Amino acid sequence: MRNNNFIFLIVVFTLFLNACNTKKQESKNNDSPTIVSPYFGQQPPGLIPEVFAPGIVSINGRNASTISFSPDLDEMYFSAHEKDEEASSIYFSKLKGNKWTPVKKANFTNGGKNEELYPSVSLNNKRIYFTAFDSIFSDEKIWYVNRLEDSWSDAIKLDSPINDDIVFYINQAKNGDLFYTSISKGKMYYAPNKNGEFPEVQEVELEFGHHGFISPSQEYLLVYTRNKENKDHDIYVCFREKDGTWTKPISFGNEVNSNFNESCPSITPDGKYLFFNRSNEDESSNVYWVSTEIIEKLRPKQ
Repeated sequence: MRNNNFIFLIVVFTLFLNACNTKKQESKNNDSPTIVSPYFGQQPPGLIPEVFAPGIVSINGRNASTISFSPDLDEMYFSAHEKDEEASSIYFSKLKGNKWTPVKKANFTNGGKNEELYPSVSLNNKRIYFTAFDSIFSDEKIWYVNRLEDSWSDAIKLDSPINDDIVFYINQAKNGDLFYTSISKGKMYYAPNKNGEFPEVQEVELEFGHHGFISPSQEYLLVYTRNKENKDHDIYVCFREKDGTWTKPISFGNEVNSNFNESCPSITPDGKYLFFNRSNEDESSNVYWVSTEIIEKLRPKQ
């Protein structure tokens, strides 16, 4: 009887080990999270900002920022600067079936430029605009790639007076107008869409602010600038008046802004969520997101 019990225990233990090994193998083959919502399975936030995709986009010790989603929310692009690398890069992931693919570098210029950052997927899903340069604060220009059937074209420098300046952080409204920041002037500009061309630029008349992100309908503009009191960077919103001018920048207050730097705001194509990055004590930064209802709370009463 004792021998039979001993054999039975060996069989059970062997089955247990096989089950554990199977689970480990399944875990290795499942590097990307199963999708429950369009945002890496993460429960969407309310009015309190939350870290976005921890361990995937927001990784401790890394500087991550500038999230941009495709209009169908099945592609995601963002900037990041790894601790062991000298330059920033653009990373991406795509929704395939019910899973997001592992995050990879985009390398749009194929090494033609030292750094690529600030990706922005156009709302017609035909282009990705981004900033590329070799030396910081000297040759930042706007580039783009065109969408092909299942990939992207070679990178193309935008042929527009936009690139007569040192510029970055470009994004596009639903009507095709491009908004961006002039590094040399420290101001925001935009280039009206003229049948897919951008032959002229105009200053966005703001009291202050840069790194601006225009809402799809151009009803508001998100910017950030240094807080005079705490000397850190905070995010503000400017609303468009009926006469086309912009309100004074309105701070998001403690709901979004903290004692650390907040910067690089963006809005999802469906207009539901505000993304931004927040620095940490070790000078790294994570991406946060919050419901755009927080913007509506700040809209001036008519």
